[in-house]
Amino acid sequence: MAEEKKVGFVAMASDKKTVGEIPEIGIGMIGHAFMGKAHSNGWKQMPYIFWPPAAIPELVKICGVPESEVAEAARRYGYMEYTTNWKDIINDDRIKIVDNGTPNSLHAEPSIEAAKAGKHIICEKPLARNSAEAKEMRDAVRKYKVKNICDFNYRMVPAIVLAKNLIKDGKLGKIYHFRARYLQEWIMDPNFPMVWRLKKSLSGSGAMGDLGAHIIDLGRFLCGEFKSVMSVTRTFINERYDQSTKKKEKVDVDDAFASVVEFENGAIGTIEASRFAAGRKNSNVIEINGEKGSIWWDLENMNNLYVYWVDEQPADTRGFHCINVTESYHPYYESWWPHGHIIGWENTFVHTAYNMINAVTQDKPLEPYVATFEDGYRNAVICDAMLKSAETGKKELCIFE
Repeated sequence: MAEEKKVGFVAMASDKKTVGEIPEIGIGMIGHAFMGKAHSNGWKQMPYIFWPPAAIPELVKICGVPESEVAEAARRYGYMEYTTNWKDIINDDRIKIVDNGTPNSLHAEPSIEAAKAGKHIICEKPLARNSAEAKEMRDAVRKYKVKNICDFNYRMVPAIVLAKNLIKDGKLGKIYHFRARYLQEWIMDPNFPMVWRLKKSLSGSGAMGDLGAHIIDLGRFLCGEFKSVMSVTRTFINERYDQSTKKKEKVDVDDAFASVVEFENGAIGTIEASRFAAGRKNSNVIEINGEKGSIWWDLENMNNLYVYWVDEQPADTRGFHCINVTESYHPYYESWWPHGHIIGWENTFVHTAYNMINAVTQDKPLEPYVATFEDGYRNAVICDAMLKSAETGKKELCIFE
């Protein structure tokens, strides 16, 4: 068992008192890098944005390797202790919520063990490397009856929640089309080194799980369940220099994919993702067309939702118009800033923390906007079907258990 270390200048739990009548709830973070930073920021911001909160997140312990980096992360993010062994998080009785922001290969075991220990769980997307692994995780949280979130954070963008409500209320009528693309450029350089996201044993897939999983989830969330998929994948650079082995290693995941999809409700769609789209930094764009109108949204302009209504009058000024989703009557915005003052990508993790804290402290279901392990499992089934279709060249059904 790794030795657990305390961060000297942060008060220990026994020295702390509740804030007025607001209780505290212990948080354990597994993963200290990109997602550890994003999730920790969410826990720290949540109480003073959604004031008064149902409980104050108490950042008890963070886990990661190497020790020098996780020790620095603990000081930076405000955790009382750090460890290099995730089991220390599971075995700590002060921790009630486990937040798993590790690489994909470490999603399953810590999350399952957390469920067995009766701890509530947030796990980064994709839920697992494949649907079989995701099913084990889904089954564990069902069996042990713990609250669970698969953190598809774009569901909790206010503009996306507004889009969901418009569709749910029938404003678009029957849905005809869903199209989405998620484009980045960060691995285009042939000299970019081998990283865990390029190894199937660690990631499960490439652009599919990294980017495609997000827009697959938005398709399910907004338009309904997937019925079938037909896909192609490409790996453009087949070898990368591995700095640990000091030699070229095979890239065995997809650099890009494109898929044609059918929904259970009869809608059709196209979904593509690439990490080889020159000039695209984090371009996530979706469009939905229905019998009464259309909507589209761009993550890089995330506070705006564009809508078009077929019966809008007068005809000579009919067209897409922009809704600036920053009013107090828009989803989540009552607790944020005055109208017109935007929020950003990082604030979606504040919404994650808010939803989990409320569900745990009040023992209520999560808000319907929040993705659970069930959603993560179904997403993994669709990703697997897309990868299989790319191998066989055939249409594949999405079959859920």
